[in-house]
Amino acid sequence: MDNEKTSNPNPESAGLTPPGLLQMIRAPFLSSIIAPLLAGTLLSVSINGFFLPVNFFLMLIIGIGLHAAVNVYNDIYDTIQGTDAVNVHRNEASGGSGILQAHPELMGKMFFIARAALVVALLATAALLIFIDRALWPHLIFLYLLSAFFSKYYTAPPFKLAYRGLGEISVWFAFGPMAILIAAVSQNIGLHPYVVALMPATGLSTSSILLVGQMIDLDADRKGGKHGVASRLGTQATALFYLLAQILIVANLIFLAAFLDAPSWPVLLALLPYFFLFPAAAKIIYKHHDRPGELKKGAKLTVLIHLVFSLLLILGMGIRLL
Repeated sequence: MDNEKTSNPNPESAGLTPPGLLQMIRAPFLSSIIAPLLAGTLLSVSINGFFLPVNFFLMLIIGIGLHAAVNVYNDIYDTIQGTDAVNVHRNEASGGSGILQAHPELMGKMFFIARAALVVALLATAALLIFIDRALWPHLIFLYLLSAFFSKYYTAPPFKLAYRGLGEISVWFAFGPMAILIAAVSQNIGLHPYVVALMPATGLSTSSILLVGQMIDLDADRKGGKHGVASRLGTQATALFYLLAQILIVANLIFLAAFLDAPSWPVLLALLPYFFLFPAAAKIIYKHHDRPGELKKGAKLTVLIHLVFSLLLILGMGIRLL
């Protein structure tokens, strides 16, 4: 049951300004999908030697629609299953939006937004099929279907991927290989070696935010039955996974710079946050892995690393075209 018709007005929400659409889809987090889509497109243009603007526009609609659905469904089902209700450490990096805790009467509207986002993405996918090579149709159809599945069943029953220890894998896959590949497919590129070489880093960057969030939300996740890495292995092990993910991003960037044709040095610009921001974040997260209050500082730094890394990766890919 989707509980679409849930409408128990919350007395505490009386007088509060209802959230707008951008708040409900958690628009600031859309940068996590826009970054790999842009980087993947720029890399594909460097391979092709030309840019397909209509295809790019349709691909952006697909990516944004699917990510908006993920964000809204995540709020819905974490609320239904009780995880968000017991979370006392909500912050910009984790814990959900809190919208349905303040406005439970919006449950039906949230379901409508999530479903509408999937339909918009589906229509854009159908349109994009017209503009890409027929040989790439199976790639695009598979990417949409798998992304739509992840969008809902990351938290929704019966699969509840995030509750069964598969959340980290699906997040990495969605924001890494899948996002890069759909950008390439939109520019009529398939599994080119350069495309494959770019795939890991962007997904690892988004996953690192998830790992810090899991450490902060550990108590709420355990109470709600959401068993990710932190819930299963504890915060110290999760801190080590976080450090490993960031180290792998650095290794991926170095490999990419060595693998791409010249000029490849601009890709290394994305390493800058690892010189100037990562040491402080790593120290906080490893030292205070079991202290949510301190971890929130590490989470903010991790989000900043992710944003700067993403911007510089896009810039580097753009400079290669000059």
